[in-house]
Amino acid sequence: MVQPVALVVGAGDATGGAIARRFAAGGYVACVTRRDADKLAALRQAIEGAGGRCHAFGSDARKEDEVVALVDTIERDIGPIEVLVFNIGANVPCSVLEESARKYFKIWEMACFGGFLNGREVARRMVARGRGTIIFTGATASLRGGAGFAAFAGAKHALRALAQSMARELGPRGIHVAHCVIDGAIDTAFIREHFPERYALRQQDGILKPDSIAEAYWMLHRQPSDAWTHELDLRPYMEKF
Repeated sequence: MVQPVALVVGAGDATGGAIARRFAAGGYVACVTRRDADKLAALRQAIEGAGGRCHAFGSDARKEDEVVALVDTIERDIGPIEVLVFNIGANVPCSVLEESARKYFKIWEMACFGGFLNGREVARRMVARGRGTIIFTGATASLRGGAGFAAFAGAKHALRALAQSMARELGPRGIHVAHCVIDGAIDTAFIREHFPERYALRQQDGILKPDSIAEAYWMLHRQPSDAWTHELDLRPYMEKF
């Protein structure tokens, strides 16, 4: 039997990697992407070492031809994409007074336009089969724009609107579209190196663990269609909101 595929776009060393490992443990072939495929070697080894299957791809989520080729290759050579997780962040803070048009546009491309391209291509296959799950990773900036985050908030607001529109259109056709607001610091090397005081809170479960986020994504995919969640917000118990 052909194993179903979970495609994780933006499978970094933290959240994306944890999501890929969780779906591989659940019996899915993990197809993971980032622009530099060499950086996925450790993740692929970890999944295969645990008995799972993994394929790593170098792909630019902003390039339509690359996205189309990626989805075509997976569907033809590996298996049906049952799950898409779009997990590209693009959090690059900057004062609006100093923001360049080029960087603003690039952030929108990464955080929103890439979600549209990947979501559209995968949805076309899922609709033909009448099933599937598409999950978009959002952030605090999906709900409110903070000082210094004009580009990021604009892109994440747009991604949230995309998810809402897709859910309303595709839900009746058997496709579960969900948007996850990750509201808080995540246990990553970036937080450890740049925000050591915040990172110290991990001892009190004060920052999000990638494996915990991955478990929530797995839960979303497993929901019966009579009780689908569209938007899920995840934060540590001590995070203000």
